[in-house]
This record gives sequence, structure tokens and C-alpha cells, in this order.
Amino acid sequence: MTDRDENLFEAAEPPPWVNQGGRQRMRSFGFLHGVRALDGRAFGSISLFPNRPDVIEAGRGRLFIAGSVFAIAFTVVSVKLVDASLYDPKRTVQISAGFAEETPLAPILRADLVDRRGDMIATSLPVASLCARPKLIRDPAAAAHAVAFVLPNTNAATLQAQLERGKDFVWLHRHITPTQHDQLMDLGIPGLCFEKEQRRVYPQGGLASHVAGFADLDGKGLSGVERKFDELLNERGQPFALSVDLTVQRIVREEVQKAMDRFQAIGGVGVLMQADTAEVIAMVSLPDFDANDAGAAADDARFNRATLGVYEMGSTFKIFTAAMALEAGHAKLLTRFDASKPLKIGRFTIRDFQAKNRWLTVEEIMIHSSNIGAARMAEMSGPGGQRAFMGKLGMLQPVALEVSDVGSPLKPRRWGDTAMLTIAFGHGLAVTPIHMTAAVSALVNGGIYRQPTVVKRLPGEAAQGKRIVSEKVSDDVRWLMRQVVVNGTGRKADTAFYPVGGKTGTAEKARGRGGYDKNQKLASFIASFPIHDPKYVLLVMVDEPKGRKDTYGYATGGWVAAPAVKAIIERSGPALGLEPIGPEHPARQTAILSIKKRPKEKR
Repeated sequence: MTDRDENLFEAAEPPPWVNQGGRQRMRSFGFLHGVRALDGRAFGSISLFPNRPDVIEAGRGRLFIAGSVFAIAFTVVSVKLVDASLYDPKRTVQISAGFAEETPLAPILRADLVDRRGDMIATSLPVASLCARPKLIRDPAAAAHAVAFVLPNTNAATLQAQLERGKDFVWLHRHITPTQHDQLMDLGIPGLCFEKEQRRVYPQGGLASHVAGFADLDGKGLSGVERKFDELLNERGQPFALSVDLTVQRIVREEVQKAMDRFQAIGGVGVLMQADTAEVIAMVSLPDFDANDAGAAADDARFNRATLGVYEMGSTFKIFTAAMALEAGHAKLLTRFDASKPLKIGRFTIRDFQAKNRWLTVEEIMIHSSNIGAARMAEMSGPGGQRAFMGKLGMLQPVALEVSDVGSPLKPRRWGDTAMLTIAFGHGLAVTPIHMTAAVSALVNGGIYRQPTVVKRLPGEAAQGKRIVSEKVSDDVRWLMRQVVVNGTGRKADTAFYPVGGKTGTAEKARGRGGYDKNQKLASFIASFPIHDPKYVLLVMVDEPKGRKDTYGYATGGWVAAPAVKAIIERSGPALGLEPIGPEHPARQTAILSIKKRPKEKR
């Protein structure tokens, strides 16, 4: 273009494209208004050259040139659009005066996660993310400092390095706020671009983080239900209902946290399961994490103690030992076993915590939590019978729960006599809290085992299940659990209006080099309520509690976990719609709740 040609674009007012806050606007104008002729004379309209053929021809030439310029410009824009489409078919590009803004095609939002009442657990919101076309950035240093001023969590030097790489496309910051989006637009920096995305948001924070899990910036599930149903959630338009109840979840979390704080524990678990359907109503693992910022969480907080952690559960296993003996016909409630002295096997000696030093009935073995009595009961079935019964209860395989992190039980290498005797009172076989809760649910619901689930079931939609014990044995197990609460080590778990049955457990934690550490314990309590008509099973486990003066230095299941169970049942009963069972309620006359002892059985 010559100097004379450049004069065509000299004007008394600003150029037609003006930058107003980063948004390019074009003002309509006449091409001949306020410009100069080729000979340097100013003119305002074509009336300066009336009826002259050479002027008309000159005008046609200029129109041809202008049309050619616009055609070339549109061609360049079209090529850029094709290039952008090939680069990422999910994006389209809008270019205005050198300012490129990327806009995706309509995204498919990931399905919401809701609890059994329809309350929100996870949802996806449309957000913008900041990107750039470095080749269009004229001053990377200035652009980087301007962006860093708007986004305080970014580093100007890092941004500048990204802009100087010479790539066609780079991400600068994912998921910015609407205010930040407007501020960045107002910078008016050519080459910055924005992409519309979706961000996974967890309104409950850490309340259900181990159930729901979390997704990454691209919406891909990384843990929990988010990972297990990743593809389904991206395809499903309707909300996906989980079995958890957020109201009950919050109660369980608060009470387990209180127990941890009171006994200075390092962790805790709370699992509440519906006994007849095996639906998980609440599942808490503490410490937990905010699912909105999972990357900042410590490994211990992301570890799901309820489904991934495997533990030797201690005396809670005596429920299984008693059920096994009753189902096999090796014992009845009043059958007696010799617990008069410690039981020696090889170099090991089995003792009772508070020894009675006499023969005990099955009922007394449960009430006093006798290790010796439980071992004697297991002898009746033998190693093979015990292993088969544990297998029927699902204790030898990972639980098929719809979360990503599920632990495998730790079984003895050789299931011989020694393993049989120790497993009878909860040592030698390590399982997850979900294993424990599902197995006890089967023993109290009439004898049917069902795979636990975190997906809401419709009424009548419960899985078929398989029978483990007879209804008579199920009744006997509930009777034994009730006696533990009324007369035994679980007294602190009972409530006034929701009768409880259960079993305490205190287990020393295994050391890495073998053996057990007496200073590191797991205190637990497994409960069913209301025990005369069991609707729910609740497990509370506290990891490494410390004794207190007001507990006489004890940090056992009866002192640590049982009070937490009581508080959870009292608070969650109304939320679960349970009818209070007061002193005058007819249910108090049922065999399990009656204060009268059962008739003596023939041996």
C-alpha cells in the first residue's frame, strides 16, 4: 500500500472498531464520509464530482478493491474456524478484531446425585475456563501480569511461560467465577479465550464424601459412586438416587466425631444399614474431606475406613460364633461350655477379660463376652464348618458395594485349630465394617443375607438374597443381643423408646511384625433396633481411643462406642419414622423385650 493509499483511511474521528471494555464493537459508517481524495482534496460526498464518467469508474474500482479485501478477510476467518474445529471438535471459535473467544457446543451435564429423600449430594454447574491462543498474544508479559492481577491464585511468571511456548492452545485457569470472567473480558487482551465447561459441585462438602466420592476438573469420576457409575452419570439425564439419608448421615457423623474427640482417637466409622434390604442409610469414615477440594485432602482423610479398611473386629464376632453353633444344632441358648480356666493351644493361651471361672451357657458367654466360651463353641463346628459359615455370611470375599474402594478380607493362610479358636472371638480374620454390618443384618432380619448397596431401592425391589440361618436361630440371636444390652457389657447403648440389642467389641491392633499392640485398640459396638422388630443395624467403631478418668482408664467398646450408638439411635429414630416403644407399649410384652426369662430348654 502506498502513502497515497494510506490516506484513504485517515479520518477526523476514531477508527470504526473501538475497544470498549474488551468487547469489540463496529460503528456503521459511510466509506466516503470524512476521507480524502487521491489528489489530497477533502470531500464529504460524491456530489463534488457531478456527472463525470471517470469518477464512476473510479468508484467501481474502489468497490471492487474493498470487496476483494473483505473476501480475503472472510476467507482467513473461515480457515481459522476450520483449523479450530479440527483441533477440538467440541469447540467453535468467535473472532472479533483479533480477540478470540472459544465457545463449546452445548455440553451434556452429568447427572445429579441425590439422597433417598431427593436432597442434593452432587450436581454440575456451567462455568467458564480461561484459555489462550499464544500466537495471538502480542505482549505475553503484560498479559500474564494482567491475568494474575484478576486471578490471585495464579503466578504471573508461570502464566508468561505458558504464553511464550508458541502453542496453538493452552489452558490458563480452569473453572473461574462469573466475576472473574467479566474482569478478564474487560482487559480486552486479544488472544485470551474462554471455554464453557461444567464443574462438579458438592453442596454438602465432606458430609457424604466417602459415599459420593468426587470427580476431576473434566468431570471424570475418581472415587466413590462418581467413579463406579462414571459412564452412567454422563449418559443419564435424571437424578441418580442413593440409599443414604443426609439427615441421618449428619447425625452419625456428629456422634462419631464426638466419640473421637472425647477419647482422643485417630479415626472412626459409623455405618447404618436397613436390615431387610441391606441399603446403606449412612456411611461415615472420619476423618473425611471436602469433596469440592479433594486434591487438598490428606491421604488419611481420603481413605475410606468403612469400605476399604480391614480390621479384626474383636468380640463382635461372637455373634457369628453363637449363630453358627445354634444353626448347626451343636448348642441351644442354655447349653453350657467350660470356661472355668484358660484355654491353651500350642504356645498360646486364651483368657477372659473378666473371667467367671465356671461353666457358662451360650447366653452367659454373650453377656460376659467370654473368649474361652466362644472358642469352646467354635470347637463344635471345627475349622471347616467355621470357614463355610463365614463364607455364607460374605466374610471371605470383597463386598460388592457400588463404590470404587472396597477392601479384601485378610484370611489366615492355614485355617487350622488355632485360627478357628481365635476367629471365634474376633482375631485372625480381618474384614471391613461393611462386611460386619451386612452379616449382622442377615442374622437379625430372619436369616436372609443380601448384598449391601448404596443405591436406593424402590419398595419391594430388594434383592432375592440367600438364607443363612433359620428364623428360629435369627430370633435366638436377637435374644442374645438384647441380653448383652440389658444385662451385659452393652448397657450404655440402650435407649428409652427404641429397644436395642447388640454386642461390644474391643480388639488389639495387629503389629506389622506380628503379634498385637496392647496400647492400640479398636473399640466397637454393633447394634440392631428396635430389636423386637429389627429395622436397622448400626455399627460404630473408634480407632485407637485413649482411656479417661471418668471411664476408669478403660477405652473399650462398652465405654467408647456404646454411648455413641445410643445417641445416634435416639436422634435418628424420629428421622427414620420409627414409632417410640414406651413402657406401656404392647411390644414390651413380646418375648425379646419382656423382663421375664425364657422358659428353660431341654438339653
